Amino acid sequence: MLSNVVAVALTVLYPLAIWLGHGRFEPRWLALLLLLAAAARLPALKISAPARWSVAGALVLVGCAVWSNLLLPLKLYPVLVNLALLGAFGASLATPVSAIERMARLSGGDFPPVASAYMRTVTQVWCGFFVFNGAMALGTALWASDAVWSLYTGLVSYILMGVLFGGEFLVRMRFKRLHHV
Repeated sequence: MLSNVVAVALTVLYPLAIWLGHGRFEPRWLALLLLLAAAARLPALKISAPARWSVAGALVLVGCAVWSNLLLPLKLYPVLVNLALLGAFGASLATPVSAIERMARLSGGDFPPVASAYMRTVTQVWCGFFVFNGAMALGTALWASDAVWSLYTGLVSYILMGVLFGGEFLVRMRFKRLHHV
């Protein structure tokens, strides 16, 4: 549990730390932040294929940053995170129970087919978000200034995620009322 909190905190604060550290530290030393984020995910490796892929990808980015001493591999970490989440959510669409429904079932509920269909649609919406967000993170990493990259990946993307969470919550309340779920 503590490792999950550390991993999330490192992921959320990562763009700000890279932006603040750039120019003060060589990228090969900033790569230690990414190495810490990957290490915090190690306990999840046994249970989660996306965690294994994201740790492997993070280690590749760390290796590239250390070898090249360039900032770009470190700026690609948010792209990797979005790809891992897209992979996890997208793969669940090929199974009977979508990622959102799996999360909802953790609270111990059983759902009628109409609710399962709704949760599958929400999973698809999140997949679309991860595609958009990953593309924006890639675009800002490749073509924008470090400040713009940090602003998008460290603030704007989280605001967009919050808007999506809030919007879905409102739609879900309406859905529950209309379908008596």
